[in-house]
Amino acid sequence: MKKVISTFLALTLIISFAKAQSGPVMTFEKTEIDYGTVALGADGVRIFKFKNTGTEPLVIKNARGSCGCTVPKWPNEPIGVGKTGVIEVKYDTNRSGVFTKSVYVETNESNSQHTLTIKGSVTEKKGETAGANSSGSKR
Repeated sequence: MKKVISTFLALTLIISFAKAQSGPVMTFEKTEIDYGTVALGADGVRIFKFKNTGTEPLVIKNARGSCGCTVPKWPNEPIGVGKTGVIEVKYDTNRSGVFTKSVYVETNESNSQHTLTIKGSVTEKKGETAGANSSGSKR
């Protein structure tokens, strides 16, 4: 009888564990990208690569930047099991200075939100200054 109960409990635990591991799972190569130092107006697009390492198709419901200067693009179609995809993030490099911004990605996973981070510094082009002249425009 003890053997039957032990076997039943072991099977219950295995099934419970298997269910907990099922469903879509979004696995990123990296969740932070450092732009380093870039020039004012430089290409602000960076790519976050991911893979669906789960057991069901992955659906990205939404992705939003922490401010209007950070704009993400993501796949509209479900990402199949074992398939890869990218989230493109564009930062507005027409603003000088140091930045750290986030992108929030909502999916159909049980842990349905991921946070991606971009950071770096935008320097002004040669011959320009950070200050404004008396009329309030940049030199």
